[in-house]
Amino acid sequence: MLIGECRKHRRRDRRWTGPVETHKHGTPLTKKVVDGTKTRKVKTDHLLRVDDHDFTMRPAFAGPAIPVGVDVQVESLDSISEVDMDFTMTLYLRHYWKDERLSFPSSTNKSMTFDGRLVKKIWVPDVFFVHSKRSFIHDTTTDNIMLRVFPDGHVLYSLRVTVTAACNMDFSRFPLDSQTCTLELESYAYTDEDLMLYWKSGDESLSTDDRISLSQFLIQKFHTTSRLAFYSSTGWYNRLYINFTLRRHIFFFLLQTYFPATLMVMLSWVSFWIDRRAVPARVSLGITTVLTMSTIITGVNASMPRVSYIKAVDIYLWVSFVFVFLSVLEYAAVNYLTTVKDGKDRKLREKAREQSLPCTCGMSHTRTMMLDGTYSEADTNSLAGYTQTPMVPEEPEKQERVVVHLSLDSESTGTKKKGLRGFHLINNTHAIDTYSRMIFPGSYIIFNLIYWSVYC
Repeated sequence: MLIGECRKHRRRDRRWTGPVETHKHGTPLTKKVVDGTKTRKVKTDHLLRVDDHDFTMRPAFAGPAIPVGVDVQVESLDSISEVDMDFTMTLYLRHYWKDERLSFPSSTNKSMTFDGRLVKKIWVPDVFFVHSKRSFIHDTTTDNIMLRVFPDGHVLYSLRVTVTAACNMDFSRFPLDSQTCTLELESYAYTDEDLMLYWKSGDESLSTDDRISLSQFLIQKFHTTSRLAFYSSTGWYNRLYINFTLRRHIFFFLLQTYFPATLMVMLSWVSFWIDRRAVPARVSLGITTVLTMSTIITGVNASMPRVSYIKAVDIYLWVSFVFVFLSVLEYAAVNYLTTVKDGKDRKLREKAREQSLPCTCGMSHTRTMMLDGTYSEADTNSLAGYTQTPMVPEEPEKQERVVVHLSLDSESTGTKKKGLRGFHLINNTHAIDTYSRMIFPGSYIIFNLIYWSVYC
């Protein structure tokens, strides 16, 4: 029995042709080629020899400038603020350089990936955002930092950053404007003699997500540039630029600003068709349109920075305000001329009444005429036509008198009528309203044609 069992064990041993290693329990296992970079027995610090070098100095210290390639992937363009003149962007910032101090042996030529804890022990480029107001590295659930080291010493350093940077905006054509903003990257400590910062793949170094969109802007294009920046106290530095152009959507402002302003101007023209004697109606309509235009102007300027130049929307709103205000002045002129005309007519009637001659007709034959107690033969003959039928004699105390006003100066009255015809256009308030119905709309249409042809 013992001999048979031994033979069975020998047959099992012959089946394994390759080298074997014995597990601590005695079970035979296939021996695998183990990569030195993946073994658990070697610590990261020992493998990369972190403690053997001084990483406070840059690679190739005192030698030529170390090239550091950069590429950026824009994740989102979060907001654009006209009041603060800045923008907020979230991006993946990646750096590429070679540090031979981090090279390690590897039979498979595979890289090692680490998190942000190793970054504090080695040298990394000190890139910062020029003109940035706020920036931070995302830390949910851990610091969004990745470090990848290749066996030959090449390093990839990536981090996820949100930055708020200044953007110099020109609002002279607002809201029909286009804005170009720039995000600038630069080394803080190393000049171009120590660190050469460049775009790793030229224009292809910048990639964006096609789903990026903004509520008020249309993103037209992203592109990269680079140049040298000079500081008088420290020297020349390589600076990288991320440029993007934004064109503002006009439809929102058409609905919120231009259409209401145009409707208020058109509403002010309604007063030209209202009777000039309806003072409450025309005055209330004019005041309402003026106050509404003031509210629109205040609302637009509240959401804009206090710039010292005139914006395109200011031109449109203030010209519209002038048209509304002129319609109020037009009725003030009409009302004033109406009052003046009524006063002149009243004075003419009173003067005509004072210059007329009172006479009594139809009296008895004994007294043909009495003109305030005195009469003459010529006066009697001139009034002979008023006694065509015989009158019934009456007692003197019961006789009635009929007073007829006769104009003594017909020539002077005709002269006055000719003078009134000369001022017919001024005194005829209906003519002023009639001309205003054509002049105001025509002028406003011409203004709109010029405005939209210039700014569109």
